[in-house]
Amino acid sequence: MVGFVVQVGILVVSVAGLWLGARSLVDAVVRLARQLDLSERTIGLTVVAAGTSMPELVVTADAALAGLGNVAVGNVVGSNVYNLAFILGVVSLLRVIPIDRSLVHRDGVVLVASTLLGVVVLFDLTITRVEGVVLLASFVAYTAYLLRSGGDDAGDTDLVGDDDDGTDTAGEFDDAAGDATHGAPDDDGSDPAGVTTGIADRVAFRGRDGLLLVGGLAVILASGHAMVEASTTLARGAGVSEWVIGGTVVAAGTSTPEFAVSLVAMRRGSVGVSVGNVAGSNVFNLLAILGIGAILRPLVVAPAALETLAWLVVIVVAAVGAMWSGRRLSRAEGGLFALSEVGRWVLGLLGILG
Repeated sequence: MVGFVVQVGILVVSVAGLWLGARSLVDAVVRLARQLDLSERTIGLTVVAAGTSMPELVVTADAALAGLGNVAVGNVVGSNVYNLAFILGVVSLLRVIPIDRSLVHRDGVVLVASTLLGVVVLFDLTITRVEGVVLLASFVAYTAYLLRSGGDDAGDTDLVGDDDDGTDTAGEFDDAAGDATHGAPDDDGSDPAGVTTGIADRVAFRGRDGLLLVGGLAVILASGHAMVEASTTLARGAGVSEWVIGGTVVAAGTSTPEFAVSLVAMRRGSVGVSVGNVAGSNVFNLLAILGIGAILRPLVVAPAALETLAWLVVIVVAAVGAMWSGRRLSRAEGGLFALSEVGRWVLGLLGILG
């Protein structure tokens, strides 16, 4: 009993460490990216998405090196389901999410395509190093395209909340990345979001962003390793499969930064950035993280993975379809998505669903 309590305590502390580390890293990287004159939407789809996905990367890499393929892949697949179903579901319950047309037409298609590619490589329950290289190369190509077109996003797209005359009535993309990361300041150092300033804004000295980036990554690395150790110990002790633990508890823990970013963005009124962050994180997870994990060590998973993959495809197609048809996520749709994730957890922990 004491051992169980200790492992749960380690799990909780590791989740907190992942959140703090990711917040520090994202704050620093967003500032560095702004110095390169990247558009806010590009920063949200690349820098913020990659930063909030660092916990998934660390946990998957650590599990892959330890030969825990079920935890490594389950974390990625489970995180993607959790991001779309629960995070976007909860956010849309709090406020209807209007959707940027270009985000659905371009990045929605990429999200569906990357999900189907993940299904193809996992269909034989193994991801080889060659397949890992293909996944990672696909992500590099997608990111290069985003960065190359990054300066044109703001002017070429139909922004969320736009009136017919093209004005942005919602202020949707004003300091979007900064708002999502707890208020990166304006050029004068003020906090336009009116929310708690980011870690990078509280520390002012030369080289702070580099230090915060390295420090945040170090905290994520330590917390990710602790989470893998604690979760696998709990799984074995409770008789729950490593795949289920990886796809539920570990996935929710590593998705903590995405949840925090989406909630802060919603509170600020920049609800559209929630979709960009989740879409970017999911593409990063499937292509970059699975690719890196397989390159480090070929990943082998249990047959139960196919059930969760099928669930993921349904959620992705349903979410993109809902956004494509109505250019928004309603409260009713959000409620259904959130309930579907609760159902997946219950079925998984009961051993009914993989």
